[in-house]
Amino acid sequence: MSTEEDLLANYKKAYDNRVGFGTRPALLLIDFCQAYFEKGNALYAEVDDALASALRVRSAAHAAGIPVILTNVVYHPSGFNGGRFFEKAMPLRNFTQGNPMAAWGPGLEPLETELVVSKQYPSAFFGTSLASTLTAAGIDSVILTGLTTSGCVRASCVDAMSHGFKTAVVAEACGDRHAGPHEANLFDMNAKYADVVSEAETIAFLETLRPSP
Repeated sequence: MSTEEDLLANYKKAYDNRVGFGTRPALLLIDFCQAYFEKGNALYAEVDDALASALRVRSAAHAAGIPVILTNVVYHPSGFNGGRFFEKAMPLRNFTQGNPMAAWGPGLEPLETELVVSKQYPSAFFGTSLASTLTAAGIDSVILTGLTTSGCVRASCVDAMSHGFKTAVVAEACGDRHAGPHEANLFDMNAKYADVVSEAETIAFLETLRPSP
């Protein structure tokens, strides 16, 4: 059986390329909703550190003058517009209209300058106008943060790349309910779909975009 070192070496033979941040990025904060922070909730995931990291990246993005987009999940009270996803994933009932668990997580509130995209499926791009909005604005790349790494972040990452956007995923600003899926999906996204980057690397890049005084 191959060791972990052998596996990494094997992957690097085929998947060890970086594409960079792009020149006109937008920042996405994906599904930082209260359910993930509410102890006792089925979705509780101990992801306070991920939100704190995303908020720091968000501040740097605003200082750089790039678009910031928040996503959430919103369903009709009947769940009718959730289709098979709502049928399969029982905790999605937290995100019906008016449910307090669908509110923004602690310390996160959309600013007037920020766009909110509401979705019913894992990807921020599926069934929404996000790709068209970014393309019309001349955006060539996206920086992803959010919850959860193995779910909506990964789905959004694959779709961002598929729509032609250079994609970066900020490792510390993403979270999951278990370290195994979190790390495995970061590994896989970095191999095939995006550059997985650090918070420090991301903020340093954003500082290069800040307008001159």
